[in-house]
Amino acid sequence: MRHYYTADQIRAAEAPLLASLPDGALMRRAAHGLATSIARELTLLTGGVSGRWVCAVVGSGDNGGDALWAATFLRRRGAAASAVLLNPERTHAQALAAFRKAGGRVVESIPAATDLVIDGVVGISGSGPLRPNAAEVFEGVTAPVVAVDIPSGIDVHTGVADGPHVHAASTVTFGGLKPVHALGDCGRVELVDIGLDLPRSDVLELEAADVAALWPVPGPKDDKYTQGVTGVLAGSATYPGAAVLCTGAAVAATSGMVRYAGSATQQVISHWPEVVAAPTISAAGRVQAWVVGPGLGTDETGAAALWFALETDLPVIVDADGLTILAAHPDLVVNRAAPTVLTPHAGEFERLAGSPPGDDRIGATRKLADRLGVTVLLKGNVTVIAEPGGPVHLNPARQSWAATAGSGDVLSGIVGALLAAGLAPPQAAAAAAYVHARAANLSAVDPGPRPAPTSASRILAHVRAAIASL
Repeated sequence: MRHYYTADQIRAAEAPLLASLPDGALMRRAAHGLATSIARELTLLTGGVSGRWVCAVVGSGDNGGDALWAATFLRRRGAAASAVLLNPERTHAQALAAFRKAGGRVVESIPAATDLVIDGVVGISGSGPLRPNAAEVFEGVTAPVVAVDIPSGIDVHTGVADGPHVHAASTVTFGGLKPVHALGDCGRVELVDIGLDLPRSDVLELEAADVAALWPVPGPKDDKYTQGVTGVLAGSATYPGAAVLCTGAAVAATSGMVRYAGSATQQVISHWPEVVAAPTISAAGRVQAWVVGPGLGTDETGAAALWFALETDLPVIVDADGLTILAAHPDLVVNRAAPTVLTPHAGEFERLAGSPPGDDRIGATRKLADRLGVTVLLKGNVTVIAEPGGPVHLNPARQSWAATAGSGDVLSGIVGALLAAGLAPPQAAAAAAYVHARAANLSAVDPGPRPAPTSASRILAHVRAAIASL
């Protein structure tokens, strides 16, 4: 499991270490890790370090010192090293002296022959876009850039770049990950251990092993009922495909049984004969969780289905049309006793919250979860999942293959299956988001019998493989 920390938490963890170590020792420790990472990068790019050219762009903070020390260590390994000093009078003196002693050269601009650029302009204390002089230095750079801690010009808390910023091929950070490393454009991120004693964070990211540990696996005494019975209220005459995708995802996510109630019974059974389908909710039978909303419509029939599910004491996930109905009647879920998950995209979030998520997606999702008393999964390239008063889970997809029509219907079915199996809402939502993103990745690289664009149906077809690969 990955933990993400604020800049204040990192600085607080650094304080006792700085007090106990000789002056400059912690910076050199970080810079050694940075130089080691850059050496690997240079070896991959050019075959080695000796004879290659690195250039550090140096700001006035500790990140500038890190960049200079790293360039010094690389110079000692045979690289040619230069440095652009953005604020010469405020450059880290000890690092600059070591750099010059090792044969490093101070230059006015990045040399054309540079093989790799080190971004040491600002660190986790910086804010706002690159200043004009820094932006001018990076303009037209074609060599790969390795950022120190964060790519300069990108907000450390939100990952937002609202002006000129560094486009990093990779980012090397120290001690602990920061939200920007999930939310922002940081390239490949490498974490260097510098000995910080950090507590558990309240911003988390599940990894494959965590999802595998959460995923329900039937035991020798389980039957179809004990593995979770997922109920699906989805689809309509206009959007029968939503019901097909949602029920299919619940089946693929290893529900013991999937029950469907609605007008798309014929289409659902023709695709998934194992689904127990009924035309009305009253005939659906007993379930252990409800999925409500995908393609349901916002008429009286759709509203009645949502009302029915939310009035039960069962876990409920609400998506798509269900969210549109709920936006007009939020009192239906406020502090609902049973587990409840809402899965809005940005537009649906705005209808529910009264304003768009904005730049601070973590803060906005937390606020809505607290206000409604439910778990909120805000969709996006980085999915944000917040529970009332609890931690936030992030799921960086690191691609946009899941951004396709019907993809959310698949996600809803997976979440519903996990809720029916007994997972708590935050874990169900986070594990489902992880598998959904992995299935989208698998569908993108598997052309199947014939090449085709990634689609919700193709994502659904790879859900089983995504689970198996955990």
